[in-house]
Amino acid sequence: MRSLILSTIPDTPGLDWDTLKALSAPTHPIDPANGPANAQSYLRLFGQSEKDVQVTLFRDLFAWCPYCHKVWLFLEEKKIPYRVQKVSMFCYGEKEAWYKKIVPSGMLPAIEIKGSIVTESDTIISRLEQEYGPLGPFPLMHPQLLSLRRLERSFFQAWCGWLCYKDDVRESSKAEFVAVLSELDNILSQSPGPFFQSEFSNMDTLFAPFFERAHASLYYYKGFDMFGDELNFPHLRAWNAAMQARETVRLIRADFFTHVHDLPPQLGGCVETGSAVQKACKQMVNKGPWSDLPDAVITDGIEDDLRKEAVRRVVKHKDAIKAVNPDQSNKQENFDVSLRIALSNLLRGSDYLPPLSGAGLGLRHLRNQISSPRDMSAGAANLLRQALERTAALDLSGGEPAALPVKHRRDQNSQPFQRTISSSVM
Repeated sequence: MRSLILSTIPDTPGLDWDTLKALSAPTHPIDPANGPANAQSYLRLFGQSEKDVQVTLFRDLFAWCPYCHKVWLFLEEKKIPYRVQKVSMFCYGEKEAWYKKIVPSGMLPAIEIKGSIVTESDTIISRLEQEYGPLGPFPLMHPQLLSLRRLERSFFQAWCGWLCYKDDVRESSKAEFVAVLSELDNILSQSPGPFFQSEFSNMDTLFAPFFERAHASLYYYKGFDMFGDELNFPHLRAWNAAMQARETVRLIRADFFTHVHDLPPQLGGCVETGSAVQKACKQMVNKGPWSDLPDAVITDGIEDDLRKEAVRRVVKHKDAIKAVNPDQSNKQENFDVSLRIALSNLLRGSDYLPPLSGAGLGLRHLRNQISSPRDMSAGAANLLRQALERTAALDLSGGEPAALPVKHRRDQNSQPFQRTISSSVM
């Protein structure tokens, strides 16, 4: 679809940075403290005064940790004002010394509330509920929710039991996972709406991070779509659709590409089936078209806003992006020009123009390094990846970056990007 953004501008090969900045300016002013959820904000107020903030959330810098995600989503949906402090996970960086003074174990997430430190996600949510009330009809530790909480652990165990082992080692692992899905679908069928309780609740924030990661990883490594039409689990599909319709869920979730490459070092490795279906799923996650993936964000009416978001985030960090470009030869200027061409192509939406020769490697390296929601929302990330890949494909000299590591993610050097950490988030 051709974007309306450049409808009055000639097909310039590569707009300059100032023009890209102007064209990607948000349609409406962005309020990181009171507006929609975003991963870049360090203060969330929800219309309240900063002096009334009693909670600080310590979460992982890259927004990869599912337990941090659980608490983050709870805070956003409950609209509890909070500050954010971001901490590295060992798989991509060294744990900050200042954090280990606060939490000697280095465990994430943690909160500080009224001067006390609380760790472990369920304990954190229980403490927040004591102070601010439950999300939904029952608090997390209520006996009424015990069976669901146990089922969440069964889901996690069944997911990892299949994902992290070869099928011939644990032949029953897929069947065990599907059995848990069946039990979940049955429980959801007894609810008056699409959620686990009579309304959106702490049970939905409990399951959401793990459903999201299981959906991505099993699609990529096993060729299995847990919300797919081929499975007769209509209530699970309805739950997923209802969750994706929630703005907060949509804005702080990750895309498939991010999860399938951040999970292996966290879980100790993920095992592919090697089937034709699995290989096709893997290819689509890595190379696109990302709009055809099961997690694709419905962009009707917001696609131009997502294009602007993606370009705006790249423009903000352009110098850091260029600094980590793997091709540091005399083609560096080619990468600058070609990155501007790719962003111009993204804003244009059609009639893609080619990059300079040899720039495909750098564009594809950036394609692989984008992480949502750390860098931008999942919808913006998918559009940016598509633009980078389509532009790189027009470079006849080819070029693919090295495969992403699976034992660690130290390839993700956050230091150049943290220099702008205290500036305006958007």
